[in-house]
Amino acid sequence: MKVLVVNAGSSSLKYQLFDTKDNSVIAKGICERIGIGGEITHKMAGREDYHKVVDMADHTEATKILIETLTDPAVGCIANMDEIEAVGHRIVHGGAYFSQSVLVNDDVIAKLELCRDLAPLHTGAHLMGLRGCIAAMPKTPQVLVFDTAFHQTMPDYAYTYPIPYEMAQQYQIRRYGAHGTSHRYVAGEMIKVLGKAEGTKIITCHLGNGSSISAVKDGKVIDTSMGFTPLEGLEMGTRCGTIDPAVVPFVMEKKGFTPAQMSDFMNKECGLLGVSGLSPDCRDLGDAVAAGNERAALAVNILTYQIKKYIGSYTAAMNGLDALVFTAGIGENRDEIRAAACRDLEYLGIKLDEEKNAQTHRPIGNVLISAPDSKVPVYVIPTNEELVIASDTEAIVRAL
Repeated sequence: MKVLVVNAGSSSLKYQLFDTKDNSVIAKGICERIGIGGEITHKMAGREDYHKVVDMADHTEATKILIETLTDPAVGCIANMDEIEAVGHRIVHGGAYFSQSVLVNDDVIAKLELCRDLAPLHTGAHLMGLRGCIAAMPKTPQVLVFDTAFHQTMPDYAYTYPIPYEMAQQYQIRRYGAHGTSHRYVAGEMIKVLGKAEGTKIITCHLGNGSSISAVKDGKVIDTSMGFTPLEGLEMGTRCGTIDPAVVPFVMEKKGFTPAQMSDFMNKECGLLGVSGLSPDCRDLGDAVAAGNERAALAVNILTYQIKKYIGSYTAAMNGLDALVFTAGIGENRDEIRAAACRDLEYLGIKLDEEKNAQTHRPIGNVLISAPDSKVPVYVIPTNEELVIASDTEAIVRAL
């Protein structure tokens, strides 16, 4: 089955076209600057990348241009859109409504609308991308795959916040987590390495502009660092992560912020950017640290210290650890972050092979970076959320 996987951002539309017969990627690319101009970059193996500047007023127009590119005799890869049998969409937050991937219908869209407040940076963009695909491909089945779904196995004491129970129930306030599609993929890969799911204790570290860590026991999540929204947990590119809740009203009073302004502040002006005053990108901060910038070093040290604390606490929660996994942009490429996060964890059985770790960037496959005498294997596993989305989409559509 040929499945188009779509990941819609506020001004972008990433895509990959899969052939699920062998899980190969036929083509991939991105539509960017939607609403403020427009351009598409289209990639296929064995061909030069295709790039075109073209007006894209909205996501519907971007989807039309994507279709035109896929079917273009000169640069495309399919004769017509009938070859695409389904579209799978990456959705960050499904709230309390979705615990698994679903086929799109009017009721599903209405419930997704109710999740806007839970992922304010993402849900609106997802809906625009979804509606754009429906408008351009009205007869093609559409499937939603949720980042929160993999975390729905958490026990109540892990997902319940200590606020009045009736209020939590009324407003569906609880820990939902995020990046579940990535955690699900790399945990699955690690389970293959270990040879079993039952009895295993794995910590998966998805580290990127947005970061989260999950504790996976017997193949199921028992805890994760992101919470009611993707704002909780680790320091991130522009997100503050977990802070004293009293800081929120304090800053609002001092700065005269409205709730919406405070939310924007915590999501867009804090984290690595806020501490360093330079950049939300670890690549920029790495250069700044090498040049002796103390605030850049502080921003990075906060992150690595927090990663270490989560590794320790989740090892305690699972009563042991069988494997530690790093993935995503920072996790796969920043050896200094991995090294600092694992330093002084020998008491947990974690010891890196410093040379192997330093050499591991943009790995093609799963890479063991722990030392031969490390009791706990440490792996860098490239995430593949798109493959999970394509597989779920195929399964749902074949069952129709």
